[in-house]
Amino acid sequence: MGKRLLSFAWGQNGLRALLPISDAVVIVDVLSFSTAVDVAVGRGALVFPYAYGREGAAAQAERHSATLAQPRSASGGQLSLSPGSLSNVAPGERIVLPSPNGSALSELTGDCPTFAGCLRNARAVAKAVGQVGERVGVIAAGEKWPDGTLRPALEDLLGAGAILSAMEGELTPDAEATRAAYLTMRDNCAEAIRACASGQELTDAGYAEDVSYAIAQNTSKAVPQLIGGAYQNALKTR
Repeated sequence: MGKRLLSFAWGQNGLRALLPISDAVVIVDVLSFSTAVDVAVGRGALVFPYAYGREGAAAQAERHSATLAQPRSASGGQLSLSPGSLSNVAPGERIVLPSPNGSALSELTGDCPTFAGCLRNARAVAKAVGQVGERVGVIAAGEKWPDGTLRPALEDLLGAGAILSAMEGELTPDAEATRAAYLTMRDNCAEAIRACASGQELTDAGYAEDVSYAIAQNTSKAVPQLIGGAYQNALKTR
């Protein structure tokens, strides 16, 4: 068995570039898809990713006998992309979770073993994905500018760096720089994410709690893996 190679890239184009040379990939969308998935999967739920804005989400939920998560702004305590809304889901509950970034990436990975990683589960995911194969691609989802182009997101850079810092292996230059960025900012990671563009946008919109869930480093032992079209806890399926 050769030396493990750890790679890093941004967004859909980066994912497409790394897929042919990866034995497993980790999708990092800290605010908030990966964090929401971690919270739900940690409770024993199954989460079906679905690209936000694409027609057919309700039909997808019906097909899987699942609850369709609503936009954050939905009232009445409905399930949504807000991690807190998923903190009391029942074990075995099935949820279709639309998201413009993390879900969209998750739908592109095909047969490649796919994990959802974030700051909450960085160590747990790093340990699990390291057992799957020797070539691991870590993908920072990022956000999107109004014209649809990729907007790099600090929280995803740091989340990816946290995962890479918990793994052993040879790092590509991009992965090494990502790891170094996290190690440099590890002690003030929470403050940086609260103050960054994505953190401020959520806070200003009234979702400061979402940020609080996302910045809790290594508080989860869940390992969300995409199995049969749904993220579920890989530790429970082995």
